[in-house]
Amino acid sequence: MKAKKSLGQHFLRDKGILKKIANFADIKKEDVVLEVGPGGGSLTELLLEKSKMVIAIEKDKRMVELLKEKFSKEIKEGKLEVVEGDILDLKLGEPEKSPVRKTFAARRRENSKNSAEFYACLSNRSFSLAQDYILVGNIPYYITGALFKKALGSQNPPKSITFVVQKEVAERIMTKNNRPARPNGHSGRESILSISIKAYGKPEYGGIIKAGSFYPKPKVDSAMISIRNINKENFKNISETKFFEILKAGFAHKRKLLIRNLDKFKKKEEIKEIFGKGNISEKTRAENLSVENWIFLAKELQKDYQGSFPL
Repeated sequence: MKAKKSLGQHFLRDKGILKKIANFADIKKEDVVLEVGPGGGSLTELLLEKSKMVIAIEKDKRMVELLKEKFSKEIKEGKLEVVEGDILDLKLGEPEKSPVRKTFAARRRENSKNSAEFYACLSNRSFSLAQDYILVGNIPYYITGALFKKALGSQNPPKSITFVVQKEVAERIMTKNNRPARPNGHSGRESILSISIKAYGKPEYGGIIKAGSFYPKPKVDSAMISIRNINKENFKNISETKFFEILKAGFAHKRKLLIRNLDKFKKKEEIKEIFGKGNISEKTRAENLSVENWIFLAKELQKDYQGSFPL
């Protein structure tokens, strides 16, 4: 079946690489997997072998029909649920308020007491998800940032995420202590994306996937990346909204010193005191700070702040 360029489709057919992705996701038999963009189901097949259940979200109607035919047995057994729609439209934790039709699998598990569950909604269908579900996918490059933001910032985030993304993006996320994650890799500077992800969990690099492993062949190499131990511990004493307003302000003008980018929150002298308290140089720029530095700054800058944080 021909890939749709408009959907950013690049299919993986190398069984060895598909197995590496499934293994890297670290799925246990009791896990529920939410798969993004299953395509023809090559990875889906491996995820089904490793998990309790797979819920596959597919935007391409052609692929939805193919998956339903290919995995009719697994669907009847309640091992697989195929939902047509755009993953970016997925609503987590709210559909009980919406007049949606519950799928068979959702109804069947409604009375299950094995694990805590919540409802998700997409395309007027609702389905239940274990609260510790795993998110996996060979995703289109163009939705990478938006999908990370949606999943990590949701009311019910996954316990881990494993994606195939553009190699350069994976290396940007893995940046640590101002050094490149891999030889000849990224410059080592932090970004809004890398800090945003590290605020929620620990990223792990799974290795490069050459462009030739995909059909059609993309212009760049890809890489596997996982975000483990996802939680919101960093936001116990500060709201996510406030943290990200401060983070965005810090990165707003990359050439400026950070202390100047943050002057909307407090007077310069007060910011200098905060920097001293956190052992942060007044000459530093946003890209030089770790996620721990940012959490510290957010906690300090929100104190007695009289401005208006957007809700």
